[in-house]
Amino acid sequence: MLVYPSSIDLSTRTLRFLSGQLTARRQEIGTRWRRLPVARQALLALAHLRCGDTYAQLAAGFGIGIATVYRYIREAIEALAALAPPLAEAMKTIRTKAFAILDGTLLPIDRIAADTPYYSGKHKRHGMSVQVLTDPFGRLLWVSPALPGSTHDLTAARQHGIIDALAAAGVKCWADKAYQGAGRPVRVPFRGRRLKRWKRRHNTTHAKIRCVGEQAMATLKGWRLLRKLRCSTNRITNIVKAVLVLHHASV
Repeated sequence: MLVYPSSIDLSTRTLRFLSGQLTARRQEIGTRWRRLPVARQALLALAHLRCGDTYAQLAAGFGIGIATVYRYIREAIEALAALAPPLAEAMKTIRTKAFAILDGTLLPIDRIAADTPYYSGKHKRHGMSVQVLTDPFGRLLWVSPALPGSTHDLTAARQHGIIDALAAAGVKCWADKAYQGAGRPVRVPFRGRRLKRWKRRHNTTHAKIRCVGEQAMATLKGWRLLRKLRCSTNRITNIVKAVLVLHHASV
């Protein structure tokens, strides 16, 4: 296999942060020797998460075995996922904002037609659904655990306790029509084709506010691994949490 130099569009601060977490983990488990030093393991994990490089590509580039690549990446993801804030902690930050924006997105996965629970009728593809909370400027604040793609956004929001958390915190939230019926804390546009003029104006204003949240989706999909996941669906929640932690560490 041919090997060539490449780059990752992340700052050295992100590399130092992950290196520090891996150093602490190695000290905790009493690791004496590894094929790669901490900084190289961190770079390996970032190349996988940010660029979506496969295990085979990384094994060739770093001069180690595929099984070693798998172990190193899984260790880094687990270390990062443990740092991800739960919803209750994230709400402390969200409470200080003027309002929040709630939206859901589908993370495509590699599955066959028989895997019905993972098929999203809305997106016409298989995937895992995650709920995203952002601030009024579209900055990513919190990402939910992943659920099968067939899960409706409102069902997912209720299952994760997002609606109750927003109501308890007294935070106003803007969302799209998928969250119709969520309750008082969540503001959604009017539905219907023949709306009165004031309702159409309301929907236009609502869309201008809510569309800012799409920046958070672009932030997530900037980590190319999330554009097409080929791993076990049981690992996707930890991957999303790891990406969230790395994003907060880099800003």
